[in-house]
Amino acid sequence: MKKLKIKKHMKPYLKSLLLILCLMPLGILQAQEKRERLNVVIFIADDLGRNDIGPYGNRVVKTPNLDQFAKKAMVFNQAFATSPTCAPSRASIHTGLMPFRHGAHANHTGINKEVKTLPAYLKEAGYQVGFAGKLHLGPMENYPFDLIAGTNVREPGHEKDGVLWTDLKLDPVDTWLKDKSTNEHPFVLVVNDHSPHVIWPEEADYDPAEIDIPSFHIDTEDARKSRARYYTDITKMDKNVGELLKSIKTHGLEENTIFIFTADQGPQWAFGKWNLYDYGIQVPLMAYYPGKTIEHTENDELISLTDLLPTLIEAAHGDAPKSIDGKSFLGLLKGEKQNHRKSIYASHTGDGTMNRTPMRMVRTKRYKYILNLAPKETYHTHIDKAKDHDGGRKYWDSWRQKSFEGSPDAAAVLWRYHNRPPEELYDIKKDPEERNNLAANPHFKALLKSFRGQVAVWREGQNDHEKGSYEPHTKRNTKTKNNQHKQPVAPYIF
Repeated sequence: MKKLKIKKHMKPYLKSLLLILCLMPLGILQAQEKRERLNVVIFIADDLGRNDIGPYGNRVVKTPNLDQFAKKAMVFNQAFATSPTCAPSRASIHTGLMPFRHGAHANHTGINKEVKTLPAYLKEAGYQVGFAGKLHLGPMENYPFDLIAGTNVREPGHEKDGVLWTDLKLDPVDTWLKDKSTNEHPFVLVVNDHSPHVIWPEEADYDPAEIDIPSFHIDTEDARKSRARYYTDITKMDKNVGELLKSIKTHGLEENTIFIFTADQGPQWAFGKWNLYDYGIQVPLMAYYPGKTIEHTENDELISLTDLLPTLIEAAHGDAPKSIDGKSFLGLLKGEKQNHRKSIYASHTGDGTMNRTPMRMVRTKRYKYILNLAPKETYHTHIDKAKDHDGGRKYWDSWRQKSFEGSPDAAAVLWRYHNRPPEELYDIKKDPEERNNLAANPHFKALLKSFRGQVAVWREGQNDHEKGSYEPHTKRNTKTKNNQHKQPVAPYIF
């Protein structure tokens, strides 16, 4: 075989040609990776019931922006918080860990110093990670967010009042997005609203006479007035969602940005916040992946809010640590997977000096088991006890009065509110309002035993050794380790 001779004058051209051929595939791959590394925007509402917005069937409250978004998004029907209080739930979103593993299992406490968080993971992947609105996270050295200044402001007329009068301002977010629209680096933006957390707007935009009252509440004139204010705050939150979506579109980011809407837990109403009933931990979750999500689809797979972190890491082409509790649902969002979880767990510890009735939960698509660790304690929350703010104060007395007037339904609601049995078991399919406790029903003895064992094993794996006045008949390690008395972290950053 003859050796190919290359003329001297052609050698420089050949070298250039070879260099181009070598670099071309790399450049194509880099360009493709850049296109696929989408931005992510997460909007988190504060204390919002899943069924209290239009996309989940509420026909009274006005949420036009969420209704419109739901038409192109995947609507997850069975998404759940890890805890029915703000700090534990938000920490789980950002760590992918359940409350006893990240450490902030009691409200107003911070995570353990060795725990890694969303901004740290995503910055390592080359993302810029912005944050706007309510924080309620700590310690801040664990959360290396780029905080967008000026997004927390006081409500007009309440400039000198407490943090419960804080509002979300989106103008700085619009400026931040405008800057990122010309930036080569992908970004993640977390926007936390203060609504519809109490204190709800003083003036309601809804007629109390037209408000719907959940059947597990007590229908009084004062309750309708308060719920009208709650709905007003939801509509206000919806307006903020609309403004944020408009900013994304205005700055040409719509087609390369994943948008996720959710809430930290349920609302400050009876059997909602501070409870492990669905009204307390079931949250709205809607997400849109440009070019992948089949528009206006519903998904019934069980989702935990711990799943948000690994989902974002996978979207960034990374691998989430196998040691976390979260599990990516990106495959569901892109239509590449059909199944996700068989069961989810949640816990509640306490909230300062109030709501001191610890409980644990496991839930499947059909059944729920709740373990109440202190059933002898009379159950109280800020709803019936707090006098320093209006989160129940203006209607609770009317509930008590109606129970004394001979209404058996009202009396039953208050009894159930204040008294919790050691164990609760519900058939969610037949009893979605969780009123018929099956724990003492002999037909469900085997199921009860199975759930009891699952919770015991789960608690051991979570290093959850908090003891109450009741322990079911399962053997558990009795050593104690918890963060119940950790120093509180600042709930808001301005």
